[in-house]
Amino acid sequence: MSVVTGENISNAEKPTHQRQLLAGILLAVVFFSYIDRVNVSILVVDPGFLAAMGITGDSVQKGLLMTLFLAAYGVGNVILSPLGDILGPRKAMALSIVIWGISLVVGGLASVFTTMLVSRVMLGLGEGMHFPMQSKFIKEWFPPYERGKANAVWQTGMALAPAIAMPFFTWLIHISGWRESFFVLLTMGLIPLYLVWFHTSDTPQKNKRINEAELRIIEEGLAAEKAKQTLGKATFTEGLKSFVGNYQFWLIVVYYVVHTSVLWGSMTWLPSYLKEARGFSWAAMGALSSLPWVLGVATKILSGILADKLGRRAPIILVAMIGVGLGVYFGATAEDNMTSAIFLSIGIGFIGLGGPTAWTLMQDIVPGEGISTAAGVMNGVGNGFSALAPLAIGFLISITGSYFGGLLYLVGCAVVGGIAMLILTIKGR
Repeated sequence: MSVVTGENISNAEKPTHQRQLLAGILLAVVFFSYIDRVNVSILVVDPGFLAAMGITGDSVQKGLLMTLFLAAYGVGNVILSPLGDILGPRKAMALSIVIWGISLVVGGLASVFTTMLVSRVMLGLGEGMHFPMQSKFIKEWFPPYERGKANAVWQTGMALAPAIAMPFFTWLIHISGWRESFFVLLTMGLIPLYLVWFHTSDTPQKNKRINEAELRIIEEGLAAEKAKQTLGKATFTEGLKSFVGNYQFWLIVVYYVVHTSVLWGSMTWLPSYLKEARGFSWAAMGALSSLPWVLGVATKILSGILADKLGRRAPIILVAMIGVGLGVYFGATAEDNMTSAIFLSIGIGFIGLGGPTAWTLMQDIVPGEGISTAAGVMNGVGNGFSALAPLAIGFLISITGSYFGGLLYLVGCAVVGGIAMLILTIKGR
């Protein structure tokens, strides 16, 4: 690849690194957005929060906090994602950050459970508008052979956030109280808002800091792509037509339903499982809850490297599903508590291997004029259906009095996702 991109660049002008800076900004945005989501995972173990909301001992209500967020998140992805093509990803992403900031104020002031649910719905709608913009930026700024690593960079934020947030909020809530966590998040949200508004542009051509050498690298890479890139605005209908009839896109969506079900099901219930079912202390729970996401950072980075190096995506995701299924199953059946925690961490950590690669695969398949809409559909449908996971796991815990059935739910998800990726692997993707 270096021969293709380097031969037309003058030795007198070295390319700038604006696309790498953009990837770092996208990482920061997703990092802060995920921290906003996962504080509930610790709150549902906090006696003070549960008592204030009147849901002590109610597993279904605990699951509803994440389920309603995800349902609104799915709607926001599908309905609001075309704003990326209308307003441009920069303005749309900034607007989404403002909306999720307002939701944090509502959550921090909530005195009844209903108000807390309203806060979660607002957060879901705001973040649902944000996520497709990540993919819009990547499609416009990165040649196809760089997208695997670019997606891995920003998706690393999805693993870094819970890895840091789990022990951080365990500590914060323990020493100050649950309301303070919302206002800490609100203050932190000013960082991604500043970065997006002042340091990004919708396309490389609109960026004032990029030089001709870097712009040439990007444009030559995009020109070599078979799918036609449209830098102008596209209607929702035009975007849909560019990919809706492609069964391979829908297989990726099926996988992403599974991916997000495992992600949100485990993120919601792992702290409770470690504390209540396995008997770990509050401090140990916080540390062990972060372990899958620490491993997830490594698997996401590996995913990006392999996706660009191998040139194929589906086999990587298939391995991820096998790892998730085996890890969670052995974690659920292990007799020793620490052995269970380690197996679960490895299994859930494998989910990181599939995330960046799935987005890269979608960007390979969908033309430029449909990428924002396709990303919204993929993320919206995925998170919309996966909204059932936290509630379903909570229901299984409630009717069986055990976490075992809930963990098997995650194993079943891995099987379905593995089948979808096996088909695409056979098709040479």
